[in-house]
Amino acid sequence: MAILFVAGAVQKTIDPGPAQALLAGVGLPVWLIWPALAFNALAAGLLVAGRFLKPLGRLLAAYCLLTSVFHFVPSDPWQMSIMIKNWAVAGGCLILSALTCH
Repeated sequence: MAILFVAGAVQKTIDPGPAQALLAGVGLPVWLIWPALAFNALAAGLLVAGRFLKPLGRLLAAYCLLTSVFHFVPSDPWQMSIMIKNWAVAGGCLILSALTCH
């Protein structure tokens, strides 16, 4: 699961334009890409380290559901598949938070 968040951080680092366009498309400032990048990288690190898994799982689920809104572009099958992928990852994050003891 951490690899998905690492990939998100790497993609935003290498080519932030597409993600910035999604933000701009819903009226949000494009600079929000940088906190999102940092969150993705931090989340990946915490997942790998096995730290704060219960609250992290819940936070990541909320993040995935929130960011799926940006990918709701019915005319673009690729964006719609990313939206559904975000829902699946959110489900996995909720399972992670439910299965952890700490």
